[in-house]
Amino acid sequence: MAAARSRNTNKAKMLVVDDEPDNLDLLYRTFRRDFNVLRAESGHQALEVLAEHGEVAVIISDQRMPEMKGTEFLSKTVPEFPDTVRIILTGFTDVEDLVDAINAGQVYRYITKPWNPDELKLVVDQAASTYDLLKQRGEAIDLLQNQHWLVMEMANIAQSQETVVTALPAIAAALQKVTAADGAAVHLVEGDTLGDDMGTAGAIAPILLKQDPLIAEAITAQQLKFMPNAAKVSDSTSKELYETHQVGAHGGVPVLFRGAVVAVISLQWQSPHEFTKTLQDFLGMASHQVALTLACL
Repeated sequence: MAAARSRNTNKAKMLVVDDEPDNLDLLYRTFRRDFNVLRAESGHQALEVLAEHGEVAVIISDQRMPEMKGTEFLSKTVPEFPDTVRIILTGFTDVEDLVDAINAGQVYRYITKPWNPDELKLVVDQAASTYDLLKQRGEAIDLLQNQHWLVMEMANIAQSQETVVTALPAIAAALQKVTAADGAAVHLVEGDTLGDDMGTAGAIAPILLKQDPLIAEAITAQQLKFMPNAAKVSDSTSKELYETHQVGAHGGVPVLFRGAVVAVISLQWQSPHEFTKTLQDFLGMASHQVALTLACL
């Protein structure tokens, strides 16, 4: 990974924790260009910040703080956020606490005070790169598991359902489960337009399939089309449509068989949702499995 994390339009989140406001402000100013920096003045407050904002890539915590030491705070974050990379700042010789925390895998590095900005930036960038690798590995494992499950589920649907129409709700339910979408729909396509039959699962707004230009674009281009954040849509009509039906993110996936679009998949989330490269690749595989299932019926 390169040193500048700001190469990504979506900055990684970092949490800095220190009971001294001047130190906290210095940490914030050091990393605000390259990270979305969250701040907390104690271990208890930091846990509240994590509860509100969710997982962060890197945590930098002072060791000596009132009520809760840095190592104690970091240990409490491990069960919920195992991939987060943790760094301790210390001006004291808390050797036993630090060694125990490092051996337990709770601390990636410790930096002694007064810290050098360039050194700390290098350590933090290495930590963020480690976080990226951990997430990629986790996504790869999840992808393989989800692929296997979906292949088996599509085979079961092909064997248990008698017609394409009766299979559509089951296919939609499988896609909703495997993508963790709030709602999913599978709509048959005739020519270049939507047909009459559709199966849905979860909290789905069926009207989006007919009124959202994203679906028509997916069918025409024969490519995945997605909108990760409805709040940032520039078209006022589409934005109003999303707001009315409480859709925060929408993906349209064409299902192709022998070069023709036979169906389109709509995946909807009530909150913004990132369409990572891993997710995009998975949706391509999923649409292929759906096409094979429909062809068997």
